[in-house]
Amino acid sequence: ILITVCIISLFFSCSNDDNSVNQEVQEDNFYALRVGNSWVYKNYKYDINSQTYEDTGVVDQVSIVGMETISGIEYYKFRRLTTGNEEGITLCNPNGEHFEYLREQDGNLIWDTGEVKFTNNDYSERTLDENDWGNIVEKLTEDSTTLNVEAGTFECIYSERYVILPDGEQAPSLDTFYYSDGIGLIYDTSSFVSQETPSVIRRLDSYNVQ
Repeated sequence: ILITVCIISLFFSCSNDDNSVNQEVQEDNFYALRVGNSWVYKNYKYDINSQTYEDTGVVDQVSIVGMETISGIEYYKFRRLTTGNEEGITLCNPNGEHFEYLREQDGNLIWDTGEVKFTNNDYSERTLDENDWGNIVEKLTEDSTTLNVEAGTFECIYSERYVILPDGEQAPSLDTFYYSDGIGLIYDTSSFVSQETPSVIRRLDSYNVQ
């Protein structure tokens, strides 16, 4: 009887431990990858006269609408609906729907092409695109910062994206991509290669994350 009780106790103990581990894994969701989650971003354009960013009226509504299996691997299907860009503002997304497929692996947010969109633990420099006029590279910084945006205040890590010219020098532009653990993208910028000040910034306006 004593042996039977010990075996049963051990079984339930292992089951509880397994459930705890599974729960921790499910809760460890840096990029908030869950069907039904949604984010709204507003776009702001730099005004050279006032040296401030003005609301463009362009809005990106992003949501995870489902799952899709591609080459045997499951991806989250992201839908982005952009409105307010009737004028075709450069560096803002065009009006209409756009879909992308993403998954997380070892801290990396990965497209269905296999390319890494963002990493939260790899501090090496990544080459995103090679061109005759220069290579676009990105690197996660070791810094963190607190960002205040319309949706609230968030602790963020961020990467920097820049261009290395053919002569080995870095171009003036510098874009940043800020992510917060359990929320996702909070803030990003878009620049022209020759300009130090980003032309367009996007800020998280509201979100619904489960």
